[in-house]
This record gives sequence, structure tokens and C-alpha cells, in this order.
Amino acid sequence: MTPFTEQVIRIIQSIPEGKVMTYGGVARAAGSPRGARQVVRILHSMSRKHKLPWHRVINAKGMISLTEDESSSLQKLYLQDEGVIFDEKNVVDLQKFQYVPEECID
Repeated sequence: MTPFTEQVIRIIQSIPEGKVMTYGGVARAAGSPRGARQVVRILHSMSRKHKLPWHRVINAKGMISLTEDESSSLQKLYLQDEGVIFDEKNVVDLQKFQYVPEECID
């Protein structure tokens, strides 16, 4: 496993309940600002094995990226159960709900 992959897994595991991170935010925190697509691949291939809270990772617009209705609905339900609020356009207020790991705060 690459150091980037290990970092991504660690960061995703650290996202607290009721908070979200963007794919790009995870990539930046793991040391690769342009690695958002790699974060998607890691989530897709390793969420079950590493018990990742995959539902807490959304896109930079504050929206769920999953296109399959069932998965998208499940992700939204999980987030709402944790207290994350979606507006009428299904957008999460990143100012309020985005998690920034301590090591990324200047």
C-alpha cells in the first residue's frame, strides 16, 4: 500500500460523525492536492475492508456524487442520521459541516 493510500485511509477514518470532507479535501490533507480521483478509487476499493465511513466524503459542490439512486439515497440517509443538513437542492453547507483535520489548519 502506498503512503498516499495509507494517509487517505487514516484521514477518512478520522472524519467525525456529523461532518463531511470533499474528495479534494481528503487528497490535499493526504499530501496530493490533485489526487481527488485517487481518493474516489480508494473509497471504492477499500471502504469495506477498512470499514471507512465512505458516506462522509462528498464532492466540492457539497453534493453527493454517487449516481446510483439507491447508493445516493443511502449516503444521504446516513448523513442526515448524523445531523448533516441538506438544502432544497440537496447541497450540504460546507462552511458548517466540512471537517478539516488539525494538521491541515494553519
